[in-house]
Amino acid sequence: MKAIIGEFLGTMLLVLLGDGVCCNVSLNKSGMKGGNTVHILIGWAMAVMVPAFAVSGYTPQSSFNPAVTIGAAVRTGDFSLVPGFFVAQMLGGFCGAALLMVLYGDHIKATDDDAVIRGCFCTGPSIRNTGLNFLSEFVATFVLVFTLANIPSAAGESNVSWILVYGVIVACGASFGGLTGYAMNMARDTAPRLAYQLLAPNKGKKDPDWAYGWIPAVAPILGGICASLLWNVLAGL
Repeated sequence: MKAIIGEFLGTMLLVLLGDGVCCNVSLNKSGMKGGNTVHILIGWAMAVMVPAFAVSGYTPQSSFNPAVTIGAAVRTGDFSLVPGFFVAQMLGGFCGAALLMVLYGDHIKATDDDAVIRGCFCTGPSIRNTGLNFLSEFVATFVLVFTLANIPSAAGESNVSWILVYGVIVACGASFGGLTGYAMNMARDTAPRLAYQLLAPNKGKKDPDWAYGWIPAVAPILGGICASLLWNVLAGL
């Protein structure tokens, strides 16, 4: 139960800090509106690293991501933690987005474009191409999970691994972010997308875009599974 609570808190912090960067640079009247892609890259990578440090004492895996949790289960063969972690991560993502809507409530009211508001909470493709969009999220998450699997356990014990994760998130964002927004995480995209649909104001064209939204839900999980299967093969050589 302590680990499940840790996954909930960690995912809530991840979305609060990560989507908070997007709100900060995108919403009208924000003091940092107009921040650039480097701002977002650094902010999102820190949003992954900081919660890992914050709750690693409760949930040593500190995945905050169903793709990472399922990937770890594929490598170990132990799926007992997956259901509880999944629910905790999705609830954490929803609550983090809901809290942001309170914090940035005045700025959301001052922003007339529904698409801009939605973009603060979930991802979207720069060019809509279902196959390539799916592949982008698959490849980015494959890189993430395969790298995490190869970080030495001693690094995790000393918490150095979370600094290495920061580097992975920056690298994936710098290389793939312009394609789909590099969600790589159902709890970071699907849960806030649902929060946007249920809680955000309607400026006249409100659309959570579920026609695309299934991709950042499914592709990262498949990418994580394939990365872990490859790791298992290489570990057995």
